[in-house]
Amino acid sequence: MKDKSKMNEMSVPRPRRTQDGLGPNTDIGAKLRAFYGSVEDQPIPDKLLDLLEKLDQVERAAKQKGN
Repeated sequence: MKDKSKMNEMSVPRPRRTQDGLGPNTDIGAKLRAFYGSVEDQPIPDKLLDLLEKLDQVERAAKQKGN
């Protein structure tokens, strides 16, 4: 999986903390945060922005029709 290898490259290995009571979940959380950070930095696709604009137009038209 391409995304999994990319996620492994982005995450900084941390020593396991056994005192937090979460065990391996601590590492999973760190990798999820790293992956989410990379997704968050990606631009919103133009197609999605176009669809949102169309939705706004329809909602405004419906609102004006209702008044």
